Amino acid sequence: MAQKTLLVIVGPTGIGKTSLAIQLASHFKSEILSADSRQFFKEMSIGTAVPSQNELESVPHHFIHQISIQKDYSVGDFERDAIEKLNELFKIHDIVLLVGGSGLYVDAVVYGIDSFPKIKPGLRTKLQSEMEAHGLEPLQNELKLTDPVYYEKVDLKNPHRVLRALEVIRTTGKPFSGFLGKGKAKRPFHSLILGLEAPREVVYNRINARVDKMMAAGLLDEVKTLKEFEHLNAMQTVGYKELFSYLKGETGLDEAISEIKKNTRRFAKRQGTWFRKNKDMKWIPHDMALTEVINLITETLKDEERGEYS
Repeated sequence: MAQKTLLVIVGPTGIGKTSLAIQLASHFKSEILSADSRQFFKEMSIGTAVPSQNELESVPHHFIHQISIQKDYSVGDFERDAIEKLNELFKIHDIVLLVGGSGLYVDAVVYGIDSFPKIKPGLRTKLQSEMEAHGLEPLQNELKLTDPVYYEKVDLKNPHRVLRALEVIRTTGKPFSGFLGKGKAKRPFHSLILGLEAPREVVYNRINARVDKMMAAGLLDEVKTLKEFEHLNAMQTVGYKELFSYLKGETGLDEAISEIKKNTRRFAKRQGTWFRKNKDMKWIPHDMALTEVINLITETLKDEERGEYS
């Protein structure tokens, strides 16, 4: 029986993951699972760089626009649903693609979610009250003091991630990072992880151009329709929170756009830090010819299968 392979395409935002994944899915006559934690939400399209309608119709996609921003959807929920979908797809495909820049969500599918202790009752409510009263910065500082390792890699602008880490730290008195990577789940498939890379100036130029394109496509109008949901976790996203500030009169539009570009560049840097810690990653140039990528995948899978069965 042919080896079942999850072909994972990752890399910083704007580097070309979607385009390559669609070409590979077409070549292998397969399907794509999105591991972008903001593309899940129906109400968010422009600011999350959801594939175009033509792209979505060119190959089957899953986990794009399947839930509302008003529904809680955790990384654990995604792991469960993605594994269920993969079990279904591997009945008809030998290769299925997982594509996205949300490292935590990619790792949940490839390696499994980490196990955490039961949190003290009421602690999340207490942390949220502290954040509402004093802002996120004191909690960020607490995280820096109690778990500098996780502080360096987490998205500090994401309140959910900061509060989640502090829940565990305050409950156990131990660093949140100490509960990460304790063991890999056994999966009924093999994963081949390709990381797209490019010089920093190329990534930053692509990000700046993408933001300009999003604004031209109507990102501001999209954000206006979501203003009443600004408090939701899904809205704590680069491209949305900066424009919420503009709509409240806290910044000018040019300043808000500049902040989106700056914060997206910072996000891309954090993505790179996360992915570079993965020793299973095979890095390839973002502009590598499609035929070369296909040859690399084919030969790698042949080598690994020979090694498995020799």
